[in-house]
Amino acid sequence: MIAIVVLTLRIAMAIALFTFLGWALLILWRDLRQQAGSLAASKTPKINLEVVTEKDGLIQNRFADSAIIIGRDKDCDLTVTDERISARHAHILFHHGQWWLEDLRSTNGTFLNNEKITIPTVLISGDEFKCGDTFFRVRIGFDEYSSSVRQLKSGEQS
Repeated sequence: MIAIVVLTLRIAMAIALFTFLGWALLILWRDLRQQAGSLAASKTPKINLEVVTEKDGLIQNRFADSAIIIGRDKDCDLTVTDERISARHAHILFHHGQWWLEDLRSTNGTFLNNEKITIPTVLISGDEFKCGDTFFRVRIGFDEYSSSVRQLKSGEQS
């Protein structure tokens, strides 16, 4: 009789233990899915770099990557044919919720809003920077819809 009671208690404890473990795993799974969703929602905002050169004029470049290398080297994300730009001149990087501009020890330096940068510096929409003889304008989160809306508004006011 006692053996049956002990066996029943052991089975009940095993069921309780496995129920608790299943519940804990379910809670962990839900938490991981929620964190993955919030990380997916905080995607890197697109950045538009308008390149202004004497030779080519204005060229628009859109990037969805979180890191952009600017230079003369063909392996760079943005290759510029300017002899005063180093092979790997500057680095634009998205981290901590902001875009950053960093000079990669270039020969002629990188100038943000007419000031030479020596440390990574935060970029905001509307900033202009210069590498060699080439100027760059920054637009963050810029898309074709907002561009066409601005064109329509400016056309209506004219």
